[in-house]
Amino acid sequence: MATRLLGAMLTACLALTACTGSDDPDPEPTSAPPPIVVVDLEFGVWGTDEEVAAYRDVVEVYDQETDEVNVEVTTYATHRALIDAIEQGDVPDVFLADRGDLATLLEEGITQPIGERLDERDVDFGDDYSRAALEAFSFDRDLQCMPYGISPLVVYYNTALVDFERMAERGLEVPNLNDEARLRWSLEELRVAAEFATRPRRGTSGLYVPPTLDGLSPFVLSGGGRIFNDDDQPTSLDFSSDDSRSALEQALPVLRDPRLTLTPDQLARRTAATWFERGKLGMIVGDRSLTAEFRRVPGLEFGVMPMPIIDDAATVGGLTGICIAADTPDLAESADLLVDIISTESVQRVVPAGYLVPANQTVALTDDFLQPTRQPARADVFNDSVRDLYVPPLLDDEAALEEAVEPGIELLLNVEIPDIEALTTQIDEASQAVLSPPDDPTDEPVEPESSDD
Repeated sequence: MATRLLGAMLTACLALTACTGSDDPDPEPTSAPPPIVVVDLEFGVWGTDEEVAAYRDVVEVYDQETDEVNVEVTTYATHRALIDAIEQGDVPDVFLADRGDLATLLEEGITQPIGERLDERDVDFGDDYSRAALEAFSFDRDLQCMPYGISPLVVYYNTALVDFERMAERGLEVPNLNDEARLRWSLEELRVAAEFATRPRRGTSGLYVPPTLDGLSPFVLSGGGRIFNDDDQPTSLDFSSDDSRSALEQALPVLRDPRLTLTPDQLARRTAATWFERGKLGMIVGDRSLTAEFRRVPGLEFGVMPMPIIDDAATVGGLTGICIAADTPDLAESADLLVDIISTESVQRVVPAGYLVPANQTVALTDDFLQPTRQPARADVFNDSVRDLYVPPLLDDEAALEEAVEPGIELLLNVEIPDIEALTTQIDEASQAVLSPPDDPTDEPVEPESSDD
């Protein structure tokens, strides 16, 4: 037995020697894998502490799942601070931008189109994003930045002051809040609610609409008017047109009624949002950012309604997008980061903070955004209002336009019996100084003086 085992071992050794004899070349040495090159990327954002924390969480997960990149989140105190840094040449590889920035970003060549980058990564966004959002960030038939947030103006109401159930019991005209279809209400129902919430002896007011272009625009649009004289290349606002004046004549008696709204003295002492938080204001027009603010107020119970309808549903709002810098050193990695930021999983990590109405409609329809156990109860109002959103034309300087027309709009909303014809003409003329300024005479060519022979 031992002899047979020893023979088998010798045979195996001889076979191994034959296979690795001196006639065979030495095996190639195993080469080491190439080192991983880590790309450093910068993601520029602004927002509250809660918003920034959500962005950092998204980036942290991405960093953990990706060996090839290291992403740094650079935060700015305000949107304006981020844009100022960009205009000074400090452009993050990927950054959050307001839709109002797009004209400047394109003119200065700061960003680059992303449509091709998304196609390369098989990103199918046709069903997940509204047409309005995609068109808002498109130029020259290409997507310039990816829509991220879309926050329409709605009406917040204090449920203790605007109690629709009690109003219905008293036979007052109220909207049907129990209808599972889209909530709708009229300008008349808004007026009734404002009167119900106004209690002079308790020091409560019914309604506040900010005296701004955005604050007044939904009422102009709903009444059949127009905001600009042209939606491609505007040269003026269109408040003085017959249709716009007709809309204002219907809306202003409610919006400027001194019995129903906050007085200038009250607004000088506290903001409208603070009066709402203190239970002294029944309704306030605002965007999604107020949701997170109001949730922090102990004991405050509130809901949201769409903007009221005069003829047709209409609203305006803010849009944000995610852009890629034109001079990012690694376009492929920057595009990969953008795709991850806009992904359903990443957006779901951001919406619980309460500030974002996601442009990604898949997320907007989930409980991550709707949050049925938190206020407001009908968060679907934000989603429905997106369908009625008016997207203005690209402007070189939205802030300058707002500043130019604000005095006239304040008079429309604060004077009890305003001269609508004179004020709307004043507003349009003020807008023309921004939208179609007169030519600078110093830029005109100088005709050579003729000389006498």
